[in-house]
Amino acid sequence: MARGFSKVIIMGNITRDPELRSTPSGTQVCSFSVAVNRNYRDSSGEQKDNVSFFDCSAWGKSGEIIAQYAKKGSGILVSGRLDQRSWEDKEGQKRSRVEIVVEDFNFVGGGNSDGGSFGGGAKSTSSAAATDVAPDDISDDPIDLSEIPF
Repeated sequence: MARGFSKVIIMGNITRDPELRSTPSGTQVCSFSVAVNRNYRDSSGEQKDNVSFFDCSAWGKSGEIIAQYAKKGSGILVSGRLDQRSWEDKEGQKRSRVEIVVEDFNFVGGGNSDGGSFGGGAKSTSSAAATDVAPDDISDDPIDLSEIPF
C-alpha cells in the first residue's frame, strides 16, 4: 500500500490577530487564518481577483513566536501539512474542518504602521543566524571577482 504525503506552502496575510491557547497538558497552540490573493484574467480578458482563506495552527515555540510578533495584516509564509478533524456539534450535526498544521514559517514584508509589522526583528523557525548590516557598512568600491571563492 502506498504511503500518503501532505505538504502545503502558502504565503499571504493574517486575517485576524493570532489566538494563543494552552492545552490541558500545557502545550501552547496558536490559531490564525491566512488570506491568499490570486489575480487572473477570465475568458473575456477581464482582470479578476480571488481570495482564499486558510485556517492554521502552530504548536509549541512556533505558536508562541507567531502570537508574540504577528497581528492582523502581517505577511507570513507558512509550510506544513493538512489535517482534517471531525466532530459532532451540540445539535448532533457532523462537522469537519481541514486546517494547515504549521511546520515552518517566515514573516514576510517590512515593519510598517499599516498593520503589516510584527514587532521587533524578523523571526523564523529556521536555525540560520542572520547578521544585521547597516548601509553605511557597505563600501561603494567595485567588487573584485577574483576574491569570490566559487
